[in-house]
Amino acid sequence: MHDPRLTPARGDLAAKYLEGKVKAARFVVGETFEISEAIAPLRSAPSADAGLSTQALMGERVTIYDRNGEGFAWGQLNGDGYVGWLPDRALAKPGAAATHKVTAIRTFAFPGPSIKLPPVDTLVMGTALAVVREEGGFAVTRQNWYLPRRHVGGIDEMAKDFVAVAERFVGTPYLWGGKSSLGIDCSGLVQVALTAAGTGCPRDSDMQRDSLGRALDAAEAGRLQRGDLIFWNGHVAISRNADSIVHANAHHMATVIENTRDAIARIKAAGSEILTIKRM
Repeated sequence: MHDPRLTPARGDLAAKYLEGKVKAARFVVGETFEISEAIAPLRSAPSADAGLSTQALMGERVTIYDRNGEGFAWGQLNGDGYVGWLPDRALAKPGAAATHKVTAIRTFAFPGPSIKLPPVDTLVMGTALAVVREEGGFAVTRQNWYLPRRHVGGIDEMAKDFVAVAERFVGTPYLWGGKSSLGIDCSGLVQVALTAAGTGCPRDSDMQRDSLGRALDAAEAGRLQRGDLIFWNGHVAISRNADSIVHANAHHMATVIENTRDAIARIKAAGSEILTIKRM
């Protein structure tokens, strides 16, 4: 079975690379676009009311296979492979290759070299940027936006501790499908943190459970280490140490640091047992 979240295939249309693997009325090559909005919603259907599956950040590339003429385009994100509907307005022809990325959890883009100017936009961690020069304390992008240099790193710059990255999101509101400091869900937090540290990571918790790290046996699971991932059905948390976790969750409606035993007991009382613990 092909996972529809990662397979650009419908009864009427599918990606050309899937020809011979899936059934569809026609197959198309698709066209590469770049996300031009700070955060673009990728939805399960071509409607502003449809569920938020995930988000695409400015600078991300996406292959578009269909545009419905009513403001939505259907395609696959080139980064984590997620498939869904994006607003047409968020798509632009690809520009220069990214040279830098936002390393702060969020920052402002200014129209000139002054923090007193009204910002053009708010950009979030992981946003890909083509920086053309530095001017004073700013990195200047190809859009002629001025970003604080302290908030920008090279595209190949990686954080040393993905758990420390996740900890920076404490207090961020919970948002199903979110993956930024403006709103994030449990698997989004794991994906953003691991990506910042240079580890490829799928989007959803079941995908992460199936592909990341190695499963711990019962003895190892009793001695949690920093960076272990604890999986429940539909939820994931990151171990900070033997006694605490950091996770985005709907109980607190935020990213929080919580005592591990308390969290496990609370989630068990709500009807969910731990499925597995993976060590990165």
